[in-house]
Amino acid sequence: MEEISDKTEPIEMAKTYDSSLVEGKWYQYWEENGFFHQEVQKDKPAFSIVMPPPNVTGALHLGHAMDSTIQDILTRFKRMQGYNTLWVPGTDHAGIATQAKVEAQLAEEGTNRQELGREKFLERVWDWKRQYGGRITQQLRRLGASCDWERERFTMDEGCSKAVREAFVDLYQKGLIYRGNYIINWCPKCHTTISDIEVEHHDRDGNLYHLRYPVKDSQEALVVATTRPETMLGDTAVAVHPEDKRYAHLIGKTLILPLMDREIPIIADDYVDREFGTGAVKITPAHDPNDFEMGLRHQLPQIMVLDKEAKMNENAGRYQGLDRFEARKAVVEDLKAAGALVKIDAHAHAVGECYRCSSVIEPMVSRQWFVKMAPLAEPAIDVVRDGRLEFVPDRFDKIYLGWMENIRDWCISRQLWWGHRIPVWYCEACGKEICAGEDPLSCPSCGAKNLKQDPDVLDTWFSSGLWPFSTLGWPEKTAELKQFYPTSVLVTGRDIIFFWVARMIFMSLESMKEVPFPKVMIHGLVLDAQGRKMSKSLGNGVDPIEVIEQYGADTLRFMLITGNTPGNDLRFHPERLEATRNFSNKIWNASRYVIMNLEDYAPGPRGELTLVDRWILSRYASIVEKGTEALENFDLGEGGRLLFEFIWSEFCDWYIELTKPRLYNKEDAVARHTAQSVLLEVLEGTLRLLHPYMPFLTEEIWQNLPNEGEGSIMVQFWPQVPQYKDAEAESNMTLLMDTIKAIRNIRAEMKVSPGQKVEILILAPDGVQRKVLENGKPDILKLAGGARVDIFERLAEKPAQSASAVLEGVEIYLPLKGLMDFDKEITRIEKEIIAASQDIQSLDLKLNNPGFTNKAPAAVVAKERERLEGLLARKVALEERLKELM
Repeated sequence: MEEISDKTEPIEMAKTYDSSLVEGKWYQYWEENGFFHQEVQKDKPAFSIVMPPPNVTGALHLGHAMDSTIQDILTRFKRMQGYNTLWVPGTDHAGIATQAKVEAQLAEEGTNRQELGREKFLERVWDWKRQYGGRITQQLRRLGASCDWERERFTMDEGCSKAVREAFVDLYQKGLIYRGNYIINWCPKCHTTISDIEVEHHDRDGNLYHLRYPVKDSQEALVVATTRPETMLGDTAVAVHPEDKRYAHLIGKTLILPLMDREIPIIADDYVDREFGTGAVKITPAHDPNDFEMGLRHQLPQIMVLDKEAKMNENAGRYQGLDRFEARKAVVEDLKAAGALVKIDAHAHAVGECYRCSSVIEPMVSRQWFVKMAPLAEPAIDVVRDGRLEFVPDRFDKIYLGWMENIRDWCISRQLWWGHRIPVWYCEACGKEICAGEDPLSCPSCGAKNLKQDPDVLDTWFSSGLWPFSTLGWPEKTAELKQFYPTSVLVTGRDIIFFWVARMIFMSLESMKEVPFPKVMIHGLVLDAQGRKMSKSLGNGVDPIEVIEQYGADTLRFMLITGNTPGNDLRFHPERLEATRNFSNKIWNASRYVIMNLEDYAPGPRGELTLVDRWILSRYASIVEKGTEALENFDLGEGGRLLFEFIWSEFCDWYIELTKPRLYNKEDAVARHTAQSVLLEVLEGTLRLLHPYMPFLTEEIWQNLPNEGEGSIMVQFWPQVPQYKDAEAESNMTLLMDTIKAIRNIRAEMKVSPGQKVEILILAPDGVQRKVLENGKPDILKLAGGARVDIFERLAEKPAQSASAVLEGVEIYLPLKGLMDFDKEITRIEKEIIAASQDIQSLDLKLNNPGFTNKAPAAVVAKERERLEGLLARKVALEERLKELM
């Protein structure tokens, strides 16, 4: 690593900022010096965040980059404010995803996990984790994440595993975990259950099949509509609405199930939608979650007709062995032949797919482990309703509450080998079920030693639901748990409110009797420029590491944070990276200029502050106050915007430019020293404010400042709001800046070349304004290209052949005679007015033609209206300019 300067000698800053030469150097310096790590300090207020653990299989994507940048900004901010700060990093074992990776490796070797056996297979998974599991944490370092890597956790490390067992046993003993037959979502490709929220529903084109079920001992028949005719083989009833007069006389009668010749009842249930299809619904309790609930209400049998490969089983009669989609075709053909197929309608409907492999999931009844949710959901709802836990923005309250109020029992068992194995054993001698935190050696009931552990593992979200306290040492009563729990804020995407956030809330309330965090900051997704979710299939993904290598981590961080508000999705526009890199270069060039002009600077009393000094110090005080407030309110985008505008527009474009005469005038040492002092104070303070957003750039500049012995910027104190508020200075400086901008605008509109000096006449009847402008004459001459500036209390008449601008209480005139060919300019403007008039007339006719407005796409019509408005505004501006020249 490049040696870090002790600053005893002046450092020559490079002419251009090269992030590739800076970022690795400073990250290593921070980590080696232990700046990310803090021990428990009871005398300080605590601030803590737990990182949403990315999958151990994962690589950094833009969602991670945004999520981690937000957490890093908050962590660096609070660290600089003097908090005892902890940001816990870690990764998730990602049961299905990781097992799939290793199984794919085995397949390439011509073997599988069954041939290897459970123990050998798990050894292979751990080997894979050791080889590839640290990839994403290394990438997070590239982003600048200042987490406490000394406290890095993994959801299957020893401490987290102990916490999982403790939580499971506690819930089991309270009767909140049970095993039973229930409808679950089965993935026939991953060969495991998945939870309701792991099912992704996508609209797919399909069919609605209308089937005729004859009424026993009658000429009547009931017609039912279904999208899955193959499941009719497992029907155990047909349901109608109890108030549907069409079918009232049939309730309680019996139907003959086509193809199976099995008798099934006609039942009445309020769940039935009378308006959908025929108003009669086939009930297959073993293969539909709504039918399952209805079946429980009416004590209907559950007939499984599909196996775990999604093939028809022995209960499907002659269709046994067929794939479910092959069976659908065969069943439809046979129904048609039997006269039981009434019609087929095209019908688009939502199809549930596995979030991991995109296979169509199969609802089926299975014996699984569940968490009883009603007792856990109630307190988790209360803490949001009474304000103990708040979502930012608060609109996500409704989304969370809506889901929690309608939650079903949580299926926590997975038919995998990689994961936390369910801590339940079965005595093969007496059948006793044993749940224990430590592996039992014998049956507590009969003393037998032949115990067999449940083969299933827990849902990955069970262990990550304990993350806010398991990572701090629970169930042990550690100093970290006492100091840092509850954590201060959770930062996460809107897409895992149900997956993770809700589970942390109810698990923490149950185990810790306290919310895991008082605030949940929700950010949106990162979409492509067209507003689409990034995916491999669309080929629209952006690799953050490639962005970092091309533009630098600070550029990516600042771009992801600014231009957006909390909770909203962000569209990724590549051109914004260029704009942000320009901002970085602007900061670098301004800082380099200031530092180059500090070679003779020594701290000491300032001379009298000028208007521009008072103004920039007042503006700096405002940015400290508002920037701090934005971060406290989690409005990071607003904080970044404020800094951007202050640095670019006020500090660089105005203050630095206006101090140049004093810096270059070495004869007036006091004035030069005062300018140096203010420049340094504002630059140093602004770098501190900017550091959480752009840590690498600010560290590199900080190390070049004349602040010997102060070390890294990241351990400096956050600026306090200085006593510089000066409303009078801000008002007077605004007048001066507006005057200069107005003159610049006139020059641009009249095409006066930058090198041409102009005479400037200003009418300022108000004495205060006049004095401000008189004192600002040197600045007006320098920044507005003036040959001379005359300021009047009154004018007898408007100067001939001049362009003008009107501000509040002030009129500005630029006599242009001799600076341009008036006749030529008048002719040119007249031609432009004629051309604009012709375009307006043509567009007006087009937009008043119903043939165009009624047939053209709305977007095209809107664009033409917008063009017309632009032409009308341009014509008015040209006519005004012509008046000024006449």
